[in-house]
Amino acid sequence: MGWILAIVLALAALGGVVWFARRGSHGNRAGWQVIAAALMFGLAGYAIQADPYMPGASKAPVASAEGNAAAMVEARRALAGKDVALGSNWMVIGDALARHGQFADAAGVLLGAVESEPKNVEAWLALANALVGHADGMITPASLFAFQKAEEAEPGHPGPPFFLGLSMAQSGRFGEARGLWAGLLARSPADAPWRQDLVSRLALLDRLIAEQEVGAKPR
Repeated sequence: MGWILAIVLALAALGGVVWFARRGSHGNRAGWQVIAAALMFGLAGYAIQADPYMPGASKAPVASAEGNAAAMVEARRALAGKDVALGSNWMVIGDALARHGQFADAAGVLLGAVESEPKNVEAWLALANALVGHADGMITPASLFAFQKAEEAEPGHPGPPFFLGLSMAQSGRFGEARGLWAGLLARSPADAPWRQDLVSRLALLDRLIAEQEVGAKPR
């Protein structure tokens, strides 16, 4: 039930942000939507990776950006269901740099990975995520190209639509993110380990879209 608690906490935090935004004189919706997207980013990979039955352990506090960067790498590898680092020095180095938020350096290294293995979906996906990270969570033509190449490398792989949808949500493109995730959910096997995460993430996204529509109505 750990993933449920995480989603509940995210929704509670979102509710608080919306409440404060509405009390403002102009209802700064752009601001809370960015915060809401950041909450979604912070949950990236939790339901894929987390073991709710694992006992807790105290950890030293780390920078939020670094923690999210590491979570993105681990979520991508968990979604692949294999140790993609084995057999690729480019991936080992690129992932290590990305975990520490060194996205520009990671992207440079991962270019070597896709040049040596142009059909490697994980290499393209790692490059796409590094480029998004380097752009502070925003989608760029370069990252979109990498996502498209990842999809072409292995059609049907859950990684490209999952992480492209996440990047879309971070960029405030909630409708496009929902389309990607809903499509992935529709074609995912009933026992796919990422289904529960998608269902919860879509529920949060639907709330963001509903609030966005309310804000767009003339007063």
